Amino acid sequence: MQKMIAWLMVLIISISAEAQYNITLLVVNGNDHEPLAGANILYHKTDLITNQTGYATLRNVPSGSLKITISHTGYESKTERIRITGSENDTILVPLDIEQEEMTEVIIQSTRTSRTIRNTPTRIETIDGEELDEKINMRPANVAMLLHESTGIQVQQTSATSGNANIRMQGLDGRYTQLLKDGYPNFGNFASGLSILEIPPLDLKQVEIIKGPASTLYGGGAIAGVVNFISKEPKEKTEADLILNQSHIGQTNLGGYISGKKGRLGISFLAQFNKQKAYDVDRDDFSEIPESENFTIAPRIFIEFNPSTKIMLGNSLTKGSNTGGDMEVIAGKANAFHTYFEKNKTTRNITTLEMDKMWPNKSSFKLKQALSLFNRQIQIPGYSFAGTNTNSYTDLSFTSFSGNHTFITGINVIADRFRQRNTASQNAKTFTSGLYIQDTWDINDRLKLESGLRIDRASYQSSLFSKSQVFVLPRISALLRITDKISSRIGAGLGYKTPTIFTEQTESLQYQNVLPLNNIRSERSLGATADINAGTSLLPGLTASVNQLFFFTRINSPLLLQEGPDGLYFINAGKPVQTAGFETNLKFIYKHALKLFAGYTFTQATAGYLPQQKLLPLLPRNKLNLTLMYEKEDNVKIGLEAYYTDRQYVYNGTQVPAFWELGLMAQKTFKKVTFFINIENFTDERQSKYK
Repeated sequence: MQKMIAWLMVLIISISAEAQYNITLLVVNGNDHEPLAGANILYHKTDLITNQTGYATLRNVPSGSLKITISHTGYESKTERIRITGSENDTILVPLDIEQEEMTEVIIQSTRTSRTIRNTPTRIETIDGEELDEKINMRPANVAMLLHESTGIQVQQTSATSGNANIRMQGLDGRYTQLLKDGYPNFGNFASGLSILEIPPLDLKQVEIIKGPASTLYGGGAIAGVVNFISKEPKEKTEADLILNQSHIGQTNLGGYISGKKGRLGISFLAQFNKQKAYDVDRDDFSEIPESENFTIAPRIFIEFNPSTKIMLGNSLTKGSNTGGDMEVIAGKANAFHTYFEKNKTTRNITTLEMDKMWPNKSSFKLKQALSLFNRQIQIPGYSFAGTNTNSYTDLSFTSFSGNHTFITGINVIADRFRQRNTASQNAKTFTSGLYIQDTWDINDRLKLESGLRIDRASYQSSLFSKSQVFVLPRISALLRITDKISSRIGAGLGYKTPTIFTEQTESLQYQNVLPLNNIRSERSLGATADINAGTSLLPGLTASVNQLFFFTRINSPLLLQEGPDGLYFINAGKPVQTAGFETNLKFIYKHALKLFAGYTFTQATAGYLPQQKLLPLLPRNKLNLTLMYEKEDNVKIGLEAYYTDRQYVYNGTQVPAFWELGLMAQKTFKKVTFFINIENFTDERQSKYK
């Protein structure tokens, strides 16, 4: 009898061991439990992929303990040991946690709502983290490289001898893009000269870019968009960076940044020195890169009186000089055959004060005050232009909450004055006072609406006339989450720009023979943008995302430089400037290590006042940015970059050829020390090869 029982038990165990089941897994995001398509499931030699709804089925699984590994790009891999209970067609929920580096959400400062970029109705692009570090290594002297490689942004050199450059967005001249440092607009009018060449990137935490009208918070000048350079702030743990760079074309950069916080006191300090020897790439005895030398010292103090009251006081001093032109003149060997040069000397001092007060209901009050001084002297043979631009900026804002609404109301006052040295012919001043209100409405999880209204009164005068105008500037933008993978942002608004003689054209002429403004009115604009953003997994370990942006801007009464018997003068053109186009951004990432970025920009920008060829000069219709990167985090990075610039017209109506720029970079990290090598334009593409 005992033997029969024993044999029966063996038989039952054998039957159980041979029983097989179908096990269904549902892989979801551990934060919001949204299904994850394209997750990879590994069981013994079986490799499965979850479908669009996050499901995958393991078939003919024996009973007992089951060990599986689940992975998905952007999420931490998980190994699960599952006990099979004997029920067929069980569904097992497997949540995956987002990787730590992906969990750090970008908090946007430019809209002043302290929202993450995911929940901000206004379309904002950011440059931060590793991308910012990479660009700092490439070009530590200034922020030009940060923007040059961004889709839809053209960093355009305006002087062959000073090396000055300006930013063009959506095909519009640089004066229509507002540059900010921590929200302070201290880089306009005469102070725009050499601006992006004098902003060091070493202390930056992120760069925020708004494309299209942004008038509610930033008023005049924010027609094509806003670029806001956001500085780091002290943390409890001391942060220190030191950079030493040497280029084979004679550039030397030495800079340091340190910050820390102890108790209620925080301090940050930036110091940087840049030196560049004059460089003649095509051996024609004329510099392509001017000889230059500048330094920046920027301390900031942060005081926290209590958890709800804070104050920041900062000062930034930049002083520099550069000389371009004939190489013999630069070397101090001028003679009858070697005479031309352009020399620039600048001093820029910006003092900022910021006070924050928050109440228990999270409403807050903020005061921002800045005083900037920009002094510049331009000298060429037989002519010099010099003056001082003083700018005062005051902004008082109050943030409050009511239900699903976030309100920002405020006033600001801007006083800008230029005084020419040795003569008063170009003296000018502008005084602007404004009221604004912005409402961000979280209608539901799928729809968020941001609307604003600004009323400005702008008074401006030159040595010949004065004028005042009132501007009413509505603006609206919306965020629509179509699905969990697809979202869209749409925005539109009005803008304006007060007149100034300081434009790209007059800069390239060193302001020679430019007459004071007379009987001129402000330029007015209407702009709109719309985009759609989507991301998905294509293959195991391969993710893709796409952002498609469309834009349109119309500027009425644009300033037009004319030539008369007494010199150059500005008028308001009777026909508008109009620009329209689109940007396409593609990103492919394979197992975090291999990344491909592609950006394409199409711009159709016309000026109705041009007599024959209507396209705006110095603007390519097509631009393409390509970057292929292999990266092993905190170890090695290798990248290949390619940039295509289409044909473009110059001011005399002729068209110049298209060209490619190719670059290669490599980086190796040893604990806290990084070695970086950057090779730009290694095919030696340059204008002097054909002209």
